[in-house]
Amino acid sequence: MQLVVARIGRAHGIKGEVTVEVRTDEPELRLPPGAVLATDPPGAGPLTIEQGRVHSGRLLLRFAGVKDRTAAEALRNTLLIAEVDPEEVPEDPEEFYDYQLMDLDVVTEDGEEIGRITEISHLPSQDLFIVERPDGSEVMIPFVEEIVTEIDLHEQRAVINPPRGLLDPDEADVASERETSRTEEGAASDDAASDHATARATSRTDEAASRAGDAAAAKDDAPSAGNGATSRDVPPEDPR
Repeated sequence: MQLVVARIGRAHGIKGEVTVEVRTDEPELRLPPGAVLATDPPGAGPLTIEQGRVHSGRLLLRFAGVKDRTAAEALRNTLLIAEVDPEEVPEDPEEFYDYQLMDLDVVTEDGEEIGRITEISHLPSQDLFIVERPDGSEVMIPFVEEIVTEIDLHEQRAVINPPRGLLDPDEADVASERETSRTEEGAASDDAASDHATARATSRTDEAASRAGDAAAAKDDAPSAGNGATSRDVPPEDPR
């Protein structure tokens, strides 16, 4: 399985280094010297990491064959993609890769069908499931243990115990709340699409990369060298 683990940012200095927006919770595992990574667009790679270091809280990478600032700048906004074993799962049983959670059916403990997870939003305080209901409306479910009581990957469902008002459209403006949360998310993670792991109550992250999301992220090149805010690894969007 291919998962997005980073996005290349600005060139740094004159010797071919680039800043990197990390989209994995395990950069030491996914981005070590010697790692060979596929790219999006494909023509930019594959790229072999020659050296990595942290400078002022930001990860810097140098790739084999990239010797000067001009060559480094040509890689700007390129996604770095790693091959990951599809059987790999987070060590913490309370963490899940985003791709494991996407499309799960959401039901209450009483068996009421709520909808299907279509998106995972990573905010500074917690992760949110964006759930599409049968009527086409959307509701946000905080991924916290008090509300999401069970994740059953075998049955492909998430069981929730919603507090009063969470699912009531008369008590919550879902559309405006979602827009507000997305604004906060953008400020926190630059529209991260990455290799993270979503956890109940404590969020790490790896989320699926979408071309539209990366186009938006490309406008703001202020990468963070650590967490992204969702599930660990996420497949890049099919270019077709």
